[in-house]
Amino acid sequence: MLAKIVAELGPWSWWVAGLVLLAAELIVPGFFLVWIGLAALIVGALSLLFWDSAFWVWELQAILFALLAVATTFAGRRLTLRNAETDEPFLNQRGASLVGRTATLHEPIREGHGRIRLDDTLWQVMGPDLPVGTQVKVVSCHGRDLKVEPI
Repeated sequence: MLAKIVAELGPWSWWVAGLVLLAAELIVPGFFLVWIGLAALIVGALSLLFWDSAFWVWELQAILFALLAVATTFAGRRLTLRNAETDEPFLNQRGASLVGRTATLHEPIREGHGRIRLDDTLWQVMGPDLPVGTQVKVVSCHGRDLKVEPI
């Protein structure tokens, strides 16, 4: 079926596919179809150059498109993430956002483990053995556990 479509539309089949993918980018949430559409347009440009060549069969075109789609997607992701800045650097890192805060021990630290209450959450803490009611400062975060030291 793919061979028939490519044969009927000629080198323009890749241009049509690329433009359809770019148009679909406007409808589908996310930002990935633009890179796949770009890969189709590159194959379309190469098809204009090599269409009459014996080596430019539809299987080679499909393989080249697949490779270019992966390459342009990775390159596009790298390009967009490199310039991404946020006003909420700890948005998905709640534990890291607590570093520097002070709290009172809710449960004593025994054998290196205890609990504090920060805002509306009880947090596991690690640190030196301390009694309930001791004021501590969060100095680092290791997964869900906070490391504390007495003030």
